[in-house]
Amino acid sequence: MDQSHANSTVNFCQSCAIRNRAICADLDEQEIGVLNKLGRRRRIQAGEQLLWEGDEALLVANVIEGVLKLSTQTSDGREQILGLAYPSDFLGRPFGETAPYGVEALTDAYVCVFERRDFDRFTREHPRLEHKLLERTLAELDKTRRWMLLLGRLNAEQKLATFLLEIADRLSEKTCAAIHLGPSEHITLPLSRQQIADVLGLTIETVSRQLTKLKKDGLIDLPARREVVILDAAGLSHRAN
Repeated sequence: MDQSHANSTVNFCQSCAIRNRAICADLDEQEIGVLNKLGRRRRIQAGEQLLWEGDEALLVANVIEGVLKLSTQTSDGREQILGLAYPSDFLGRPFGETAPYGVEALTDAYVCVFERRDFDRFTREHPRLEHKLLERTLAELDKTRRWMLLLGRLNAEQKLATFLLEIADRLSEKTCAAIHLGPSEHITLPLSRQQIADVLGLTIETVSRQLTKLKKDGLIDLPARREVVILDAAGLSHRAN
């Protein structure tokens, strides 16, 4: 790779919206240049599959833009959504032979994709990235434990309020730190109400009823089926307990 191309590659990373939050944040410019030679940027349309559960783990990826869902198939063939991936999140299983879950774009998305074996080799040769990967894995484990608590201990109103606050916070992340929610925050839900119900372990009727209740109480507005305006973040946080 010539010097001019290397510089343009590094400059692309320096201007990347998730540069300071992604798994490659601690790498120096030379390491970033090498990593970029291994990767490619890929546009994914809403509904397009990136990874298939149980298939050979060929790819790993960083999310740059958009929202994707992580899902698995239950024994009776139904889909169970395991979580959502937002900008700066890492997808795939390094050092694994098979994909542990399926990944599908809920919105049009932009991802930085690496061949899994190339990424594994690069990670072994660069301890800072390996350390960052371990940190990210442990953070995901903590997040999973919190999610299990949410599903098991909170009531329907608390679950939905928590979900709305989390998704608004994640979709508001434009820099290396989350933007604090202001007095009014408009979000476009990447999930249908049925999918929200599946994620939260509720029925679609309960989700609709709780949304209507939060609107009636002046905490949110619902200008469209997938549009939510958080009018009172503090009040919604209180409901989330």
